[in-house]
Amino acid sequence: MSYATPVLTLTAFLFLGGLVASAESLPAYRDPSLPVEKRIDDLISRLTLSEKIGIVHAAGTFRSGSVPRLGVPYLYTDDGPQGVREEVGVTSWGPTGQTDDYATAMPPGATVAATWDPALIESMGQALGEECCARGKNVLLAPGVNIARTPLCGRNYDYYGEDPWLTSRIAVAYIRGLQERQTVACVKHFALNNQEVMRGTIDVDVDERALREIYLPAFEASVREGGVLSIMGAYNQFRGQHCAENDYLLNQVLKGEWGFRGAVISDWGAVHDTREAAMNGCDLEMGSGPHFDDYYLARAFEKGVQDGTYPMAVLDDKVRRNLRMLYATGVMDGRSAGSLNTPEHLAVSRQVAQEAMVLLKNDGALLPIDPTRCRSIAVIGENAVRTFAAGGNSAGVKAFRETTALAGILERAGDKTNVVFSVGYRQPIVHLVWPRDKAGVARTELTAMSPEEQTTLADRAIAAARSSDLVIFVGGLIHQATYDDEGTDRRDLSLPAHQSELISRLAAVNPHLVVVLIDGSPVEMGGWLKSVPAVLQAWYGGSEAGRALASVLFGDVNPSGRLPITFPQSLEQTPTYAGGARAYPGVKGVVHYDEGLLVGYRWYDTKNLKPLFPFGYGLSYTSFAYSDLKVVSAGADAARVECTVKNTGDRAGAEVVELYVHDGHAPVPRPVKELKAFAKVTLAPGESKVVTLELGPRAFAYYSTGTRHWTVDGGDFDVQVGGSSRDLPLSGTVRVANAQL
Repeated sequence: MSYATPVLTLTAFLFLGGLVASAESLPAYRDPSLPVEKRIDDLISRLTLSEKIGIVHAAGTFRSGSVPRLGVPYLYTDDGPQGVREEVGVTSWGPTGQTDDYATAMPPGATVAATWDPALIESMGQALGEECCARGKNVLLAPGVNIARTPLCGRNYDYYGEDPWLTSRIAVAYIRGLQERQTVACVKHFALNNQEVMRGTIDVDVDERALREIYLPAFEASVREGGVLSIMGAYNQFRGQHCAENDYLLNQVLKGEWGFRGAVISDWGAVHDTREAAMNGCDLEMGSGPHFDDYYLARAFEKGVQDGTYPMAVLDDKVRRNLRMLYATGVMDGRSAGSLNTPEHLAVSRQVAQEAMVLLKNDGALLPIDPTRCRSIAVIGENAVRTFAAGGNSAGVKAFRETTALAGILERAGDKTNVVFSVGYRQPIVHLVWPRDKAGVARTELTAMSPEEQTTLADRAIAAARSSDLVIFVGGLIHQATYDDEGTDRRDLSLPAHQSELISRLAAVNPHLVVVLIDGSPVEMGGWLKSVPAVLQAWYGGSEAGRALASVLFGDVNPSGRLPITFPQSLEQTPTYAGGARAYPGVKGVVHYDEGLLVGYRWYDTKNLKPLFPFGYGLSYTSFAYSDLKVVSAGADAARVECTVKNTGDRAGAEVVELYVHDGHAPVPRPVKELKAFAKVTLAPGESKVVTLELGPRAFAYYSTGTRHWTVDGGDFDVQVGGSSRDLPLSGTVRVANAQL
């Protein structure tokens, strides 16, 4: 069953009513035969000052001003990145209670990145664009591309991991797919929003090289390659200025260096001063109201333009950037009706969830499950019966359907395998505390299990495990305060609700134990990992999560996901912990990025630390062999590398081929190695393929703070190729020339 909700724009209405005659009689701004910039020129010339002002600030929780006199509709934004949010009030965050605002829940950012499959993510973006059209949304507030600097960040589940190259490739694909379907992408949060605690006030101190090489590349790629039409200014400060009104980030870098032609949209309530916002690059001030005329870019801005404090040209530029978004979505000419909750969208959601699952451990080939030999399965864990799509505050989706892990396992196991369920533990009960804050974040209070309840639930689970052929423990985190949630960070990396103790007890009574982790960020496993033969990182899976999980557990799909973030042995092993409170969460309102470039695997490699599971890691039900590394061409500052990959097992599977570059001769410190190319290749048993990996100039460059340019110091660069950042069997050398980019 699917719903398709057509959106009848004003333009379409006029055409259907016969009120628009011919192109010759249309005003220029309504004439689709003219270039968009000419149409915008004409429309701006017709707007009054108050109408212009209405376009650059909110006129509702998720909309900005319309001009009914000229037939210009509201610009409707909506939360993402995993789907179109349910409808909320015009002046509040409260749901409107509609029955037609369901949507397909796509997997969130960490899951998406774990696929390492940009082509698939472009298809996901297209599906999301079609759903935005069906729901009448012009701008989807997505994707989120902030780097996972610390595993404690409560919003890491919403982002693409720790590496700027992987994040860039996934972001560009998402944006292209979304914008191909008449929906504007809004890349967020620009920039350095790498923690949720104190996000509205914290001032980030980071050196220029780390800024350029780690935290900005995904935004730059989104602009230069993805052609993104909007960017969201972050809550936090950078160098003493809030990011949504930061002259260096918005005027100098984004619009100046990168040539960004779209609109900068503030995060909700992230503007603090009229002059700063007006002159430092903010184009659309958003918030939840209700007094929209009191916004900084509303009445106060209008008065400043009237008395000459702010040039009319500044206002006109903001209006132009907002109108570019409106025209790009087709609402001035008749927009696609789109589609919602279609079988095709659900299929994409399922494929993303399947491809993202990372097999962390599989001793004795316990997985995949053979239902002809496994007569009884005990499914343990509250996450087996939970749904997750609605959680995460702004990332939440009112899913048309969401299959739980238990439902997926029951469906796939069939009637020949007896499946029993025991909850085993209970996550802390969530009590919402109203009202929501200016960003719509609902605060929560938690009530944990009593010792008596903990003992009772665990004992029942142990009894079920003892009498079964196989145990599948489904645990992890959930979307609530101090776990994977907006507006809050985690306190530690432990599994909540005494899950680790329960896993150890299960392993002691049944050696055939599979641990499935549903979450969006790393957790500690040191207390039980050695005693558990199989571990599957399943992430949050969207609408088809349960079916996707079952397809991997039973071997219908060979796991091919790879970690987009390093899993540390413990919190003490991470770079932000090593830096003390000044490195995270900050001291006296300032957080210092003392680790510089050494984020994620760059830290572990440089410090010679062994993580629990390295960046890029993931097992398969088959095996792969690498051979014949060749540098087939090398220009002045670019190269093409080839290698052969063979499936040496007895199952079809997909391998992610990762290429890392090492610069051993630069005059500045550089990480031991950096991911600069990857490709996902599917192989039948015994099949070999030649994989080609392209290295552009940036693959060899660092950002020179002296010249303020990307710089390549010519010479020999080492290239290493393999299946993870710590498994690189092939190596070679590429020689490139000096270059300033």
